Amino acid sequence: MTVKKFIKTNFDLCTGCNICQLACSMAKEGGYNPLKARLEIEMKNENLYHQPVVCNHCENPYCMNVCPAGAIYKDKYGYVLIDQNLCIGCKLCVQWCPLGMCKFDESLKKAYKCDFCFGDPECVKACPTNALEIAEVKKEEL
Repeated sequence: MTVKKFIKTNFDLCTGCNICQLACSMAKEGGYNPLKARLEIEMKNENLYHQPVVCNHCENPYCMNVCPAGAIYKDKYGYVLIDQNLCIGCKLCVQWCPLGMCKFDESLKKAYKCDFCFGDPECVKACPTNALEIAEVKKEEL
């Protein structure tokens, strides 16, 4: 049996404080810039509630399937990652991700996305309300 960790979102606990986005951008970009975060906080119903949106690291990821350069792959833990050295900047992953979690850096001309902080997500650690938490799914190996 294999165990895969993922980020579970609890919209009813999210206050829209954006601390998760600040922690993510600091960890990944070296500065506080929510626009560079690897997750989104959607404001719903005139800002009445907030929905955190994170990469699902899909079983059958569209982003990986449409990448013509083979830059998007799954690591041994099942996380969907982008090899920056192979990315050609075509933006197909950005176009085809149903959650909008593939982003594009215009200055580098490369795509980027959540890498689960290689097992220790900064967004989860920073969330003051536990709107983001680490959960596990267990799968039988065939």
